[in-house]
Amino acid sequence: MKAAVWHGVKDIRVEDVEPKPLKADEVRVKVAWAGICGSDLHEYVEGPVFIPVDKVDELTGGQAPLTMGHEFAGVVEEVGDQVTDVKVGDHVTVNPTITHERWADDVDVYDGYSFIGLSCDGGFAAHVNVPAHNIYELPKDFPLQLAATIEPTAVAVQAIKEGDLKFGETTAVFGAGPIGCLVVAAAKAAGARKIIVTDLSQSRLEKAREMGATDVINSGEVDAVEKIHEIVPNGVDVSFEVAGVQPTFIQSIQSTRARGTMVIVSIFARPIEFDPMLLTNTGVKVTSTIAYSRDTFQKTVDLVAQRAINVEPIITKEIELDNIVTEGFDALIADKKQAKILVKLSGE
Repeated sequence: MKAAVWHGVKDIRVEDVEPKPLKADEVRVKVAWAGICGSDLHEYVEGPVFIPVDKVDELTGGQAPLTMGHEFAGVVEEVGDQVTDVKVGDHVTVNPTITHERWADDVDVYDGYSFIGLSCDGGFAAHVNVPAHNIYELPKDFPLQLAATIEPTAVAVQAIKEGDLKFGETTAVFGAGPIGCLVVAAAKAAGARKIIVTDLSQSRLEKAREMGATDVINSGEVDAVEKIHEIVPNGVDVSFEVAGVQPTFIQSIQSTRARGTMVIVSIFARPIEFDPMLLTNTGVKVTSTIAYSRDTFQKTVDLVAQRAINVEPIITKEIELDNIVTEGFDALIADKKQAKILVKLSGE
């Protein structure tokens, strides 16, 4: 079968690979759609970040070169001998997080985690083997195309939970890329009354407004912090840093009210510097998040399947696997109008 295989920086190849034998506790999924994530882009441009190169990953047993893709949905076509709660024909999405403790709903990923599609073979292929406990069933009438966005939406839902954003509170989101826009959608679902988004790209800001932003600020044209304080004089209750650069890290703190919370959602490619007195003088609390608990993932499946979170606007392009490098990865680098690019793997 064809698969998009990571070999190194700027070296992703669509090539023929042999499907792996199915283990007793695994499910084989015929992949319908898979999304290209910002984490995938980091691996393409400056990796390895998560991909194991020098040794085998202790949780997944994977090692480069490997098939990428951790945002995907499809149809179950085979189950292992020990699998009892998943059946052939189920429409499913996949929680790609592999942890030491497999079954706890509130497992702490910081005890150690890896990802299907980053630490072992993933969904940029016609078929993929997945541990049965990572499978989440979907209503059969829910489009698998939309289901491919559930994983990044779970990141956003977990961020809202980490920030403890309450109904009627205010928030600012720094960065209107795909995750930033999904944080907007999740904040809207959580009942935020003001959702302010800043970015340098006008097209991304328009997408954020489509996802639920009440106010947008082009930070290349005005002082974002001053503008936020004009809209919410004392600062927002919760801010989300989703750009991954030093200026927005500092601006997120400066835009948050005294004793409010700033949540780091982005992946930083390099270290940054900041003055801790920004926190000491205001009491702003800084926390961070990566991935999600099993409970959050299930809640996200329900929210998206019930259309309580509208993910459809985040999809800006659909491509074939053969074109994943030029029309996928390279397009995301060159075209700021792109948000979530989906790769079609089958006709389901």
